[in-house]
Amino acid sequence: MSENQTRQWKDADARHHLHPFTDHKALQEEGGSRIITRAEGIYLWDSDGNRLLDGMAGLWCVNVGYGREELARVAHDQMCELPFYNNFFKSTHPPAVALSEKLAAITPAGLNRVFFTNSGSEANDTVLRMVRRYWALQGQPDKQVVISRKNAYHGSTVASASLGGMKPIHEQGGLPIPGIVHIDQPYWYGEGGDSDPADFGRQRAALLEEKILELGVDKVAAFIAEPVQGAGGVIIPPDSYWPAVKAICEKYGILLVVDEVICGFGRTGEWFGSQYYDLKPDLMPIAKGLSSGYLPIGGVMVSDKVADVLVAKGGEFYHGFTYSGHPVAAAVALANIAIMERENIVAQVRDTTAPYLAEQWATLAAHPIVGEARTLGMLGALEIVSDKTRRTRFGEAGDTGTLCRDICFKNGLVMRAVGDTMIISPPLVISCEQIDELVGLARTCLDQTAQALGL
Repeated sequence: MSENQTRQWKDADARHHLHPFTDHKALQEEGGSRIITRAEGIYLWDSDGNRLLDGMAGLWCVNVGYGREELARVAHDQMCELPFYNNFFKSTHPPAVALSEKLAAITPAGLNRVFFTNSGSEANDTVLRMVRRYWALQGQPDKQVVISRKNAYHGSTVASASLGGMKPIHEQGGLPIPGIVHIDQPYWYGEGGDSDPADFGRQRAALLEEKILELGVDKVAAFIAEPVQGAGGVIIPPDSYWPAVKAICEKYGILLVVDEVICGFGRTGEWFGSQYYDLKPDLMPIAKGLSSGYLPIGGVMVSDKVADVLVAKGGEFYHGFTYSGHPVAAAVALANIAIMERENIVAQVRDTTAPYLAEQWATLAAHPIVGEARTLGMLGALEIVSDKTRRTRFGEAGDTGTLCRDICFKNGLVMRAVGDTMIISPPLVISCEQIDELVGLARTCLDQTAQALGL
């Protein structure tokens, strides 16, 4: 692309386009948006011809990689046959039926129905509505409170942002809405200090029981959490955490909502994080990897326990979206799952590439500004610190992460910053050779970040 074309795009973007999660004043002061024009495999190209290794799989979602012509053909064929019809008014269509059946087959046992949405945010809005509807049908309308975690991310609509526990989001718009409370997260590196990880995991799980008893079992409807906190900084809980949480939910009979929007569809080396941690969700939001990002689609997998009440008790559930189970998106999602099965992508991650990433990523822990290098499946994080022993950060929180992120872009690597934690979530089809490239680029960027800090 010509320099003039790039400038035209940047100018038009600045005049007309409001981006998600963006300081638009700062963006324009920096010269405007980066223009991404094409992609193939695990790589992106911008309008200036620069190639970038996409260490974030788009936004945690392009699991099968870019350039899958099969998915484009499926979308084309479905558009020609039935470009749209809704699932209201006692109607459905073959793509929604087929995808529903397939999801029931590959998700954890007991999840045999799906409510389709267009995104993870909408899926978690649906969760809040469905949880409260379930308890009302059970004759317990006062069971409305949902417990979540600080620093969790469940979306950015009013309900899903409230379910999330990020303070900066809550400060805009008077969130969270009533009936949602938050407990501390299982972030051992950042909040556990020198405590034993197993003890820390159990302590953080115990906060759930304390909150249930504080609020009253008759008021608490559900607990929602990600298997691994993604946007919070790839926070991998200690092994002791999830067994304790599962036992608490069972003890008090509250619903367990496992948000698989990021962890689902192979990211952990199992089809779902719930399988990795041996969880039994009552509700399981999904999105992102469902279509590998090729078209917007999400949903909530609903357990037989919940679905049987919704169906048997009757009455209309006043909730839904025009594009719920959109035929083209459903057809593409079904074809995406077929690719993953045919190419054994989940097994490849579990048995080969995730162990290799863990081994190579761990070598970055020796870098002078890295306090911890951690991975689980195709998720990774680096904690950037000024003092490894004290785990102290450089200057203002987030400044070093932003510095490192910008250096990454200049070196052809997309690596995201969450505060001063650098995170990755590469396409699941990344090879061992490409992992070497990713880790090599990350090391170069860390070196340059240290130099920029005067070290």
